[in-house]
Amino acid sequence: QVQLVESGGGVVQPGGSLRLSCATSGIVFSIYAMNWYRQAPGKQREFVATIRSSGNSIYADSVKGRFTISRDNAKNTVYLQMNSLKPEDTAVYYCNTRPGYVEVWGQGTLVTVSS
Repeated sequence: QVQLVESGGGVVQPGGSLRLSCATSGIVFSIYAMNWYRQAPGKQREFVATIRSSGNSIYADSVKGRFTISRDNAKNTVYLQMNSLKPEDTAVYYCNTRPGYVEVWGQGTLVTVSS
């Protein structure tokens, strides 16, 4: 059974940092691209970052220079290091992949940036 489980969310002040994790099971993790998306209250889900099997990464303009996506193939886990957090980063963060014909999503982890 394919499962993605996010963790690491919480409440931080503006300018703070947080590291999210997404543990996977049921897939051959190392051959698939992994993605992070987020959904703010009242808004549609938006792309944050992706990392290919090669390690090459792509970021949304809104997070460039502040967020870093990485993966540990030995642990079947993808990470999102978030620095210089802003209130507008507040959202539920989801990891995602497409191992076959359907998208697979985790349950999400909530990040709240507020003073």
